[in-house]
Amino acid sequence: MRIVIADDHPLFRDGIRSLLEARGHEVLAEANNGQEALELTRRLQPDLVLMDLGMPVIDGLTATRIISSEMPQIKIFVVTVSEEDDDLYDAIKSGAAGYVIKNVRSELFFELLDDVAQGKQGLPPALADKVLSEYSGDNPEAHEPHRELTKRELDVLALMVAGLTSTRELADQLVISENTVKYHLRNILDKLHLHNRAAVVAHAVRHGLVQSRPVDADDES
Repeated sequence: MRIVIADDHPLFRDGIRSLLEARGHEVLAEANNGQEALELTRRLQPDLVLMDLGMPVIDGLTATRIISSEMPQIKIFVVTVSEEDDDLYDAIKSGAAGYVIKNVRSELFFELLDDVAQGKQGLPPALADKVLSEYSGDNPEAHEPHRELTKRELDVLALMVAGLTSTRELADQLVISENTVKYHLRNILDKLHLHNRAAVVAHAVRHGLVQSRPVDADDES
């Protein structure tokens, strides 16, 4: 993978760069703060950004949110010292595809990195359990936005979970216009308080929101 490292500690950047390059990954650049991370990501278009949260100028969470909104095809893997649950939840809602604490074993780090590269959620088991608990029946408020989704919006979600993520593919499958697909996607993002399609898919999978849900192309758009 082509990677940008964003962290304000040079020693950490040196260490993680050596590990990544030893595994065959290409480190395109290093950013010392969130603003540099944004600029480098826009210019270099990497496959993935390793993002620290506690950085100057622009923090990593804000940078994650902006990158996910502007360039949803670029994966973001948060690597941080923060063990605060709110940081974890906010990072996932902002579009991060993975999240680990910096004291993680290198073997697990690279397992999660591979998961992120394959379009999966890169979370250690303990953090995955926290996220699942936050957005499951253990937290009654978490299900409220789901109740606002229409049947057609759930149909769109089902197809996205099945792997159809481009606007054209969704439109062809549902026999509706691309503009109508964009309308439904915007509604889904707004109702679930998410920022990109990857976060929507991860959210739907975590909740089992569309498991075994049939999609009827003859429904009204």
